[in-house]
Amino acid sequence: MPSLQIRNLPDDLYQTLSFRAEQAHRSLAQQALIELRKASGSENAGRRERILDAISLEIASHGTQTPRTPPEKLIREDRER
Repeated sequence: MPSLQIRNLPDDLYQTLSFRAEQAHRSLAQQALIELRKASGSENAGRRERILDAISLEIASHGTQTPRTPPEKLIREDRER
């Protein structure tokens, strides 16, 4: 898989990216990939968030029952894309 190295990243941009990564419990590299996907308009941008929102909605509407589709299966499918 190709990689990217960014030199001389402005401090304010680094701080913003670092804050967002910390809030989402992600590494800086993971957050950078998500931000790049969103910026590029990729069809996969935000897919994981939509899946997690769907799981949360299902739990909220049906109580603490087991979701119809196990979360680990959804995450596995997402990783295989």
